[in-house]
Amino acid sequence: MKENELDALDKKLVRVLTKEGRLPSGNIAERLDITPPTVRSRIESLVTSGILRVAGLVDPFKLKGVNMALVCISLERHQELDKKIEQISELPQVHWAAAVTGQYDIIFEVILSKGMRDLYSFLVEELPRLGGIRSSESFMIMKGKRKWVLLPEENEIIAK
Repeated sequence: MKENELDALDKKLVRVLTKEGRLPSGNIAERLDITPPTVRSRIESLVTSGILRVAGLVDPFKLKGVNMALVCISLERHQELDKKIEQISELPQVHWAAAVTGQYDIIFEVILSKGMRDLYSFLVEELPRLGGIRSSESFMIMKGKRKWVLLPEENEIIAK
């Protein structure tokens, strides 16, 4: 499989997994009119290539102790964009990061277990360690729909 290339069958397979990630290979095979070994090998190939990741996700708005924020940053030097986005995406609190056009250079989402206290600590202690950041702006997410994230490891989460 070439990088970033999905054929029609791969797309159908990923759509089925997106809706029902726990569906057994046999059921997926029936839906797609292929064999279970084909399902398993296609999934393995997609995972190995880094295109697909199978994970248990939670709805953060149904859990106590999980907060999210968007952080937007401007860099001192645009030549460091690739380096900074890589550094930011490796921070444990960061769910995703993206280089963007407009007022900011990078926007990313952080998952927090202690609300504003965690955001403050992240912004004044952890983020400055990376260096090269001219300014930042953050936004606590109060409510969202169709949002699924990995459960933060350090949390003692309680269902609401």
